[in-house]
Amino acid sequence: MSGLEAPTVALVGAGAMGGALVRGWIEAVRKGGGLTLTVVEPNFDPALERALDQVGAVLNPPDPGPVDVLVLAVKPQAFADAATAARRFVGPETCVLSIMAGVPIDALSRALGADRVVRAMPNLPARIGRGVTAYAASPACRDEDRRLIAQLLEPLGAVEPIAAERLMDVVTAVSGSGPAYVFLLAEVLAVAAEQEGLDRETAMRLASRTVAGAGALMLETGDPPSTLRKQVMSPGGTTEAALDILAASDGLAPLLRRAVAAAAKRSRDLGRG
Repeated sequence: MSGLEAPTVALVGAGAMGGALVRGWIEAVRKGGGLTLTVVEPNFDPALERALDQVGAVLNPPDPGPVDVLVLAVKPQAFADAATAARRFVGPETCVLSIMAGVPIDALSRALGADRVVRAMPNLPARIGRGVTAYAASPACRDEDRRLIAQLLEPLGAVEPIAAERLMDVVTAVSGSGPAYVFLLAEVLAVAAEQEGLDRETAMRLASRTVAGAGALMLETGDPPSTLRKQVMSPGGTTEAALDILAASDGLAPLLRRAVAAAAKRSRDLGRG
Protein backbone atom coordinates (compact mmCIF):
# COMPACT_ATOMS: atom_id res chain seq x y z
CA MET A 1 0.00 0.00 0.00
CA SER A 2 1.28 3.43 -0.90
CA GLY A 3 0.89 6.63 1.13
CA LEU A 4 2.98 5.53 4.06
CA GLU A 5 5.58 2.91 3.20
CA ALA A 6 4.43 0.57 5.96
CA PRO A 7 1.44 2.04 7.80
CA THR A 8 0.49 0.75 11.22
CA VAL A 9 -3.26 0.18 11.39
CA ALA A 10 -5.41 -0.57 14.42
CA LEU A 11 -8.94 -1.86 13.87
CA VAL A 12 -11.43 -1.66 16.73
CA GLY A 13 -14.33 -3.98 15.96
CA ALA A 14 -14.05 -7.01 13.66
CA GLY A 15 -17.71 -7.81 13.12
CA ALA A 16 -19.37 -7.92 9.69
CA MET A 17 -17.88 -4.73 8.20
CA GLY A 18 -14.67 -4.71 10.23
CA GLY A 19 -14.16 -8.36 9.37
CA ALA A 20 -14.64 -7.65 5.65
CA LEU A 21 -12.04 -4.88 5.85
CA VAL A 22 -9.47 -6.89 7.74
CA ARG A 23 -9.81 -9.90 5.42
CA GLY A 24 -8.87 -7.61 2.55
CA TRP A 25 -5.90 -6.29 4.50
CA ILE A 26 -4.80 -9.84 5.29
CA GLU A 27 -4.68 -10.57 1.55
CA ALA A 28 -2.63 -7.40 1.01
CA VAL A 29 -0.13 -8.52 3.65
CA ARG A 30 0.08 -12.00 2.13
CA LYS A 31 0.87 -10.44 -1.24
CA GLY A 32 3.72 -8.45 0.29
CA GLY A 33 1.88 -5.26 1.23
CA GLY A 34 3.54 -3.13 3.86
CA LEU A 35 0.91 -3.10 6.57
CA THR A 36 1.20 -3.77 10.30
CA LEU A 37 -2.10 -4.77 11.89
CA THR A 38 -3.52 -4.57 15.38
CA VAL A 39 -7.10 -5.75 15.94
CA VAL A 40 -9.32 -5.27 18.98
CA GLU A 41 -12.37 -7.54 19.11
CA PRO A 42 -13.82 -9.29 22.19
CA ASN A 43 -15.52 -12.06 20.17
CA PHE A 44 -13.24 -13.12 17.31
CA ASP A 45 -14.47 -15.42 14.56
CA PRO A 46 -12.03 -18.36 15.02
CA ALA A 47 -11.11 -18.52 11.31
CA LEU A 48 -10.41 -14.79 11.21
CA GLU A 49 -8.34 -15.05 14.39
CA ARG A 50 -6.21 -17.80 12.80
CA ALA A 51 -5.76 -15.80 9.59
CA LEU A 52 -4.65 -12.74 11.55
CA ASP A 53 -2.23 -14.79 13.58
CA GLN A 54 -0.70 -16.15 10.35
CA VAL A 55 0.17 -12.65 9.12
CA GLY A 56 1.60 -11.56 12.46
CA ALA A 57 -1.22 -9.29 13.56
CA VAL A 58 -1.40 -8.21 17.19
CA LEU A 59 -4.72 -9.13 18.80
CA ASN A 60 -6.28 -7.34 21.77
CA PRO A 61 -3.04 -5.76 23.06
CA PRO A 62 -3.15 -4.90 26.77
CA ASP A 63 -1.16 -1.69 26.44
CA PRO A 64 -1.41 -0.27 22.89
CA GLY A 65 0.38 2.80 21.61
CA PRO A 66 -0.22 5.28 18.77
CA VAL A 67 -0.69 4.03 15.20
CA ASP A 68 -0.79 5.71 11.80
CA VAL A 69 -4.47 4.87 11.20
CA LEU A 70 -7.13 3.98 13.77
CA VAL A 71 -10.21 2.36 12.22
CA LEU A 72 -13.45 2.28 14.21
CA ALA A 73 -15.91 -0.41 13.13
CA VAL A 74 -18.06 -0.82 16.23
CA LYS A 75 -21.79 -0.12 16.40
CA PRO A 76 -22.55 3.59 16.99
CA GLN A 77 -24.22 2.86 20.33
CA ALA A 78 -20.98 1.20 21.50
CA PHE A 79 -18.81 4.17 20.56
CA ALA A 80 -18.84 5.85 23.98
CA ASP A 81 -17.46 2.71 25.65
CA ALA A 82 -15.04 1.95 22.80
CA ALA A 83 -13.65 5.50 22.68
CA THR A 84 -11.84 5.18 26.01
CA ALA A 85 -9.83 2.16 24.85
CA ALA A 86 -9.47 3.45 21.28
CA ARG A 87 -7.95 6.73 22.47
CA ARG A 88 -4.79 4.86 23.43
CA PHE A 89 -4.10 4.26 19.72
CA VAL A 90 -4.21 7.99 18.94
CA GLY A 91 -1.07 10.09 18.73
CA PRO A 92 -0.28 13.47 17.13
CA GLU A 93 0.09 11.88 13.68
CA THR A 94 -2.84 9.43 13.85
CA CYS A 95 -5.58 9.57 11.23
CA VAL A 96 -8.93 8.21 12.42
CA LEU A 97 -11.27 6.37 10.04
CA SER A 98 -14.81 5.69 11.28
CA ILE A 99 -17.34 3.47 9.53
CA MET A 100 -19.92 4.02 12.27
CA ALA A 101 -23.23 5.33 10.94
CA GLY A 102 -24.41 8.70 12.19
CA VAL A 103 -21.41 9.70 14.35
CA PRO A 104 -20.20 13.10 13.05
CA ILE A 105 -16.57 14.08 12.56
CA ASP A 106 -16.73 16.68 15.34
CA ALA A 107 -17.88 14.08 17.90
CA LEU A 108 -15.15 11.67 16.79
CA SER A 109 -12.51 14.38 17.04
CA ARG A 110 -13.59 15.42 20.55
CA ALA A 111 -13.86 11.88 21.89
CA LEU A 112 -10.51 10.70 20.51
CA GLY A 113 -8.42 13.88 20.59
CA ALA A 114 -7.67 13.65 16.86
CA ASP A 115 -7.78 16.36 14.19
CA ARG A 116 -7.37 14.15 11.12
CA VAL A 117 -10.67 12.29 10.97
CA VAL A 118 -12.46 10.54 8.11
CA ARG A 119 -16.11 9.47 8.32
CA ALA A 120 -17.13 6.72 5.92
CA MET A 121 -20.44 5.06 5.03
CA PRO A 122 -20.23 1.55 3.55
CA ASN A 123 -23.30 -0.42 2.54
CA LEU A 124 -24.37 -4.03 3.00
CA PRO A 125 -22.87 -5.47 -0.23
CA ALA A 126 -19.49 -4.40 1.18
CA ARG A 127 -19.62 -7.66 3.16
CA ILE A 128 -18.83 -9.49 -0.10
CA GLY A 129 -16.56 -6.79 -1.54
CA ARG A 130 -19.26 -5.46 -3.90
CA GLY A 131 -20.38 -2.39 -1.96
CA VAL A 132 -19.78 1.31 -2.34
CA THR A 133 -18.24 3.34 0.47
CA ALA A 134 -18.47 7.13 0.49
CA TYR A 135 -16.28 9.17 2.81
CA ALA A 136 -15.82 12.73 4.00
CA ALA A 137 -12.57 14.00 5.54
CA SER A 138 -11.93 16.73 8.09
CA PRO A 139 -10.06 19.83 6.84
CA ALA A 140 -6.93 18.73 8.73
CA CYS A 141 -6.60 15.59 6.57
CA ARG A 142 -3.79 15.63 4.02
CA ASP A 143 -3.81 14.30 0.46
CA GLU A 144 -1.75 11.30 1.55
CA ASP A 145 -4.32 10.60 4.30
CA ARG A 146 -7.10 10.48 1.71
CA ARG A 147 -5.09 8.20 -0.59
CA LEU A 148 -4.30 5.79 2.22
CA ILE A 149 -7.87 5.79 3.52
CA ALA A 150 -9.18 5.02 0.02
CA GLN A 151 -6.78 2.07 -0.19
CA LEU A 152 -7.83 0.78 3.21
CA LEU A 153 -11.50 0.92 2.17
CA GLU A 154 -10.98 -0.87 -1.16
CA PRO A 155 -11.67 -4.38 0.22
CA LEU A 156 -15.30 -3.29 0.66
CA GLY A 157 -15.73 -2.35 -3.03
CA ALA A 158 -15.89 1.02 -4.79
CA VAL A 159 -14.78 4.12 -2.86
CA GLU A 160 -16.29 7.59 -3.39
CA PRO A 161 -14.96 10.81 -1.82
CA ILE A 162 -17.68 13.29 -0.80
CA ALA A 163 -17.07 17.04 -0.87
CA ALA A 164 -18.70 17.93 2.47
CA GLU A 165 -19.72 16.02 5.57
CA ARG A 166 -23.25 17.47 5.48
CA LEU A 167 -23.82 15.39 2.32
CA MET A 168 -23.22 12.16 4.24
CA ASP A 169 -26.90 12.22 5.23
CA VAL A 170 -27.78 11.97 1.53
CA VAL A 171 -25.20 9.20 1.11
CA THR A 172 -26.83 7.35 3.99
CA ALA A 173 -30.26 7.69 2.38
CA VAL A 174 -29.10 6.57 -1.09
CA SER A 175 -26.29 4.03 -0.83
CA GLY A 176 -26.40 3.21 2.89
CA SER A 177 -30.12 2.42 2.99
CA GLY A 178 -30.41 1.77 -0.75
CA PRO A 179 -29.84 -2.01 -0.70
CA ALA A 180 -33.03 -2.35 1.38
CA TYR A 181 -34.97 -0.54 -1.36
CA VAL A 182 -33.61 -3.00 -3.93
CA PHE A 183 -34.43 -5.99 -1.73
CA LEU A 184 -37.96 -4.63 -1.33
CA LEU A 185 -38.22 -4.33 -5.12
CA ALA A 186 -37.33 -8.03 -5.46
CA GLU A 187 -39.88 -8.91 -2.77
CA VAL A 188 -42.79 -7.01 -4.28
CA LEU A 189 -41.89 -8.18 -7.81
CA ALA A 190 -42.04 -11.78 -6.59
CA VAL A 191 -45.39 -11.20 -4.87
CA ALA A 192 -46.79 -9.65 -8.06
CA ALA A 193 -45.58 -12.66 -10.08
CA GLU A 194 -47.20 -15.00 -7.57
CA GLN A 195 -50.49 -13.12 -7.86
CA GLU A 196 -50.30 -13.62 -11.64
CA GLY A 197 -50.06 -17.38 -11.20
CA LEU A 198 -46.41 -18.38 -10.60
CA ASP A 199 -45.61 -20.53 -7.58
CA ARG A 200 -43.87 -18.71 -4.73
CA GLU A 201 -40.42 -20.31 -5.08
CA THR A 202 -40.22 -19.75 -8.84
CA ALA A 203 -41.47 -16.18 -8.48
CA MET A 204 -38.79 -15.38 -5.88
CA ARG A 205 -36.01 -16.97 -7.95
CA LEU A 206 -37.03 -15.04 -11.06
CA ALA A 207 -37.39 -11.74 -9.20
CA SER A 208 -34.15 -12.05 -7.21
CA ARG A 209 -32.03 -13.11 -10.15
CA THR A 210 -33.53 -10.44 -12.38
CA VAL A 211 -32.67 -7.70 -9.88
CA ALA A 212 -29.17 -9.12 -9.33
CA GLY A 213 -28.53 -9.58 -13.04
CA ALA A 214 -29.69 -6.07 -13.91
CA GLY A 215 -27.32 -4.61 -11.32
CA ALA A 216 -24.44 -6.71 -12.59
CA LEU A 217 -25.14 -5.58 -16.16
CA MET A 218 -24.96 -1.91 -15.13
CA LEU A 219 -21.58 -2.50 -13.51
CA GLU A 220 -20.24 -4.64 -16.36
CA THR A 221 -21.22 -2.31 -19.21
CA GLY A 222 -20.93 1.06 -17.48
CA ASP A 223 -23.98 2.17 -19.48
CA PRO A 224 -26.40 4.62 -17.83
CA PRO A 225 -29.54 3.00 -16.40
CA SER A 226 -31.66 5.03 -18.83
CA THR A 227 -29.78 3.52 -21.80
CA LEU A 228 -30.21 -0.03 -20.51
CA ARG A 229 -33.87 0.59 -19.75
CA LYS A 230 -34.47 1.65 -23.36
CA GLN A 231 -32.77 -1.54 -24.57
CA VAL A 232 -35.39 -3.60 -22.73
CA MET A 233 -38.31 -1.52 -23.94
CA SER A 234 -39.84 -1.74 -27.41
CA PRO A 235 -42.67 0.52 -28.61
CA GLY A 236 -46.06 -0.91 -27.77
CA GLY A 237 -44.52 -3.84 -25.92
CA THR A 238 -44.93 -5.35 -22.47
CA THR A 239 -42.16 -3.28 -20.83
CA GLU A 240 -43.68 -0.04 -22.09
CA ALA A 241 -47.04 -1.07 -20.62
CA ALA A 242 -45.41 -1.59 -17.21
CA LEU A 243 -43.32 1.58 -17.37
CA ASP A 244 -46.40 3.65 -18.20
CA ILE A 245 -47.48 2.78 -14.64
CA LEU A 246 -44.07 3.11 -12.96
CA ALA A 247 -43.18 6.41 -14.69
CA ALA A 248 -46.56 8.06 -14.06
CA SER A 249 -46.78 11.26 -12.02
CA ASP A 250 -47.72 9.20 -8.96
CA GLY A 251 -45.38 6.31 -9.79
CA LEU A 252 -41.93 5.21 -8.71
CA ALA A 253 -40.00 8.49 -9.09
CA PRO A 254 -41.95 10.64 -6.59
CA LEU A 255 -42.20 7.69 -4.22
CA LEU A 256 -38.43 7.20 -4.16
CA ARG A 257 -37.82 10.95 -3.80
CA ARG A 258 -40.02 10.96 -0.70
CA ALA A 259 -38.31 7.84 0.64
CA VAL A 260 -34.81 9.26 0.19
CA ALA A 261 -35.85 12.59 1.72
CA ALA A 262 -37.30 10.77 4.76
CA ALA A 263 -34.14 8.71 5.22
CA ALA A 264 -31.89 11.77 4.87
CA LYS A 265 -33.97 13.69 7.43
CA ARG A 266 -33.78 10.76 9.84
CA SER A 267 -30.00 10.62 9.38
CA ARG A 268 -29.71 14.34 10.17
CA ASP A 269 -31.88 13.92 13.26
CA LEU A 270 -29.79 10.99 14.51
CA GLY A 271 -26.59 12.97 13.91
CA ARG A 272 -27.87 15.82 16.06
CA GLY A 273 -28.81 13.35 18.77
